[in-house]
Amino acid sequence: MEKKTKKPWPTKKAMEQIYEMNLWGSNNAEFYSGDGSHQPEIVEPYIDVVTSFLTSFKNPISVCDLGCGDFNIGKELVESTKKYIAVDIVSNLIEHNKETFKADNLEFHCLDIAVDNLPSVDCVLLRQVLQHLSNTEVQNVVEKIINFKYIILTEHLPEGTFTPNKDIISGQGIRLKKQSGIDLLAAPFNLKVIQEKQLLSYPLNKNKGVIVTTLYTIY
Repeated sequence: MEKKTKKPWPTKKAMEQIYEMNLWGSNNAEFYSGDGSHQPEIVEPYIDVVTSFLTSFKNPISVCDLGCGDFNIGKELVESTKKYIAVDIVSNLIEHNKETFKADNLEFHCLDIAVDNLPSVDCVLLRQVLQHLSNTEVQNVVEKIINFKYIILTEHLPEGTFTPNKDIISGQGIRLKKQSGIDLLAAPFNLKVIQEKQLLSYPLNKNKGVIVTTLYTIY
């Protein structure tokens, strides 16, 4: 009997297609994670607030960047950590990052964060990742990240009040078209935290929503 080849997870295939077809733009780069990872007015304040948090500890903490993308942002945070583990679902992207970015405390891993076991660290970064995932996959991620002490979550949300967590099919799009966005504290995820602190809010032009970064302390 012919052995069947295991098909890639739909999300993995979708994300690979995004980079192969430059669906988030190209900027003449081999891998490009979109303007939201490169525009200085978006990127620099994020790096500032996350660096401020990471350097607030007497002893540096370990970090896992879930959905590290082209690493244009992560590369600025590595030196503020004890260990920085960068994860993405696209294998070619991870291999490119391994060759491009090197530091003694830096590791890259190709993982599906909704399926695979995650590295053990103090803090998880999730920057505009969950917004692309279905509710089922988000729930799978939530069940894993409750094991980490700190979560720094960044999501593209509608301005003003909105109905959270409307379901989507995983891929390039986000919930904004449904006038919705991710709220991990709301149903169906109901993440339990001991503290919630908004670190950053950046409104986009032309009523295109707001990018919000929130720090959750789990225990």
